[in-house]
Amino acid sequence: MKQTLLQEKYPVFVAEIGKDETTCRNVDDVVAVLREGIAGNEKVQFIGMFDHYAHTRAIGGEINPDIRAAVDVIFCFGFALPNPQVLAVRPRAIGVADMGDRFVVSFLEAPMRSANESMETWVNGLRDRVRETTGLDQGGLSIRG
Repeated sequence: MKQTLLQEKYPVFVAEIGKDETTCRNVDDVVAVLREGIAGNEKVQFIGMFDHYAHTRAIGGEINPDIRAAVDVIFCFGFALPNPQVLAVRPRAIGVADMGDRFVVSFLEAPMRSANESMETWVNGLRDRVRETTGLDQGGLSIRG
């Protein structure tokens, strides 16, 4: 996972996950894994899904021709409301784009370290699915004795 600045001001974490690195075959599979992570944390509330691709297409917007599907998984870490301004950075979202041979999964850095760690774990868990279901590491080597 890389951290970058989008448009020179938004700190974004981005993971490119080859379809050969995960058992996920489509955006719905990726979303299901992310929702498992969200459901596994009692302090996180799933809010919904937004099909960004369908919306952009419906309004005649511009879509990179390499993008085959694009959704946002929307949720909120509800640890505290210390002031009304914190609402500006909530809820959170993880974007999932199907680029044909890979998924690009991204999220905006949260102002709370534990939220970033949770989101990184969920995203990195997409790669671990290969090990769980096949007994192989990403290089194809057996991890079972």
